Amino acid sequence: MDDRKPHGFSTAAIHAGQEADAATGATVVPIYATSTYTQAAPGQHKGYEYSRSANPTRTALETCLAALEGGERGLAFASGLAASNAVFAQLKPGDEVVAASDLYGGTVRLLDRVYKPLGITPRYVDSSDPAEFRRAATSNTKMFWMETPTNPLLQILDIAAIAEVAHKCNAILVVDNTFASPYLQQPLKLGADLVMHSTTKYLGGHSDVIGGAVVGPKKLVDPIAFYQNAAGAIAGPFDSWLVLRGIKTLAVRMDRHGENAQRLAEWLVGKKGVEKVYYPGLKDHPNHAVAKKQMRNYGGMVSVRFSSPEIAHSFMTRTKLFSLAESLGGVESLVNHPTTMTHGSIPKDIREARGVVEALVRLSVGIEDCDDLQEDLRQALE
Repeated sequence: MDDRKPHGFSTAAIHAGQEADAATGATVVPIYATSTYTQAAPGQHKGYEYSRSANPTRTALETCLAALEGGERGLAFASGLAASNAVFAQLKPGDEVVAASDLYGGTVRLLDRVYKPLGITPRYVDSSDPAEFRRAATSNTKMFWMETPTNPLLQILDIAAIAEVAHKCNAILVVDNTFASPYLQQPLKLGADLVMHSTTKYLGGHSDVIGGAVVGPKKLVDPIAFYQNAAGAIAGPFDSWLVLRGIKTLAVRMDRHGENAQRLAEWLVGKKGVEKVYYPGLKDHPNHAVAKKQMRNYGGMVSVRFSSPEIAHSFMTRTKLFSLAESLGGVESLVNHPTTMTHGSIPKDIREARGVVEALVRLSVGIEDCDDLQEDLRQALE
């Protein structure tokens, strides 16, 4: 692919970093299942020495990720948390992180139970208001961290506005773009400094791989690449190949995810036993205008707060097409219980104060026929 010419998103997803194999002409990037590479003489090689440091399949994925997010360099990790950890590892004792409180439980666990004991202080903001992020910052704040849409309450944070706040505080803004994917929004173009993903989710798209990614400018990504090589949490060649395969259909999948989720969210509103529906595509969502401004569509995630934990538990055990399972972003629909799954590591009093209660259920709406998904929800509610 000629990178000097502009290409549309789907073209980049299919071609960026994925030229025909020079040795065989293979159209699809091969899985380079090798740990080491033969050198002509010490130091004379073809850019690859050892697959922890670099692997051609992983290079293809990293090149594609950078193209989709509009960054100079991408890195592929063994998991989303490995990617997050590599970013937090750039901080030093005494540094502070300002983060939105509605956050994946694994990220909270990493900050509170791994980095806080090392002298890095997280400060959580219980608001989507950029002014609250500014008030939470101190002279020691070196990083702002946010998801948008957030997990699991689907708040939308204004990336451009919070980036401006972060930069005024001489801090960088890192955006976890997992829920949106680069197809729905590109945080770097809105002022963010780094983007991370759990590629397990929408980028992989088929619930068959664990992976993570970081994308951004070389000056910020190069030190993270050093840490990645030193610590070793790299994506293997087969996992890289699976994510690359998933990315090829990302655009068409995200369109379908969004269409299905919008329809189901609207249908769920007002149903018996449903107390509240969280979805940024609903016009009464408090951040609907921001979502409309910075996203292509509103994504495939819908959260529902039922009128009692008993109704929520009954619902989760009665769905047939929606599988009760961890994770999200696959072609199949999933139902998740945040308090016992994704956010179970957060102390009960803290998560409930943030709105993650027993009666809350999170739906990852897949790409099945929407009539069938709606019928499944109907019978589960009854």
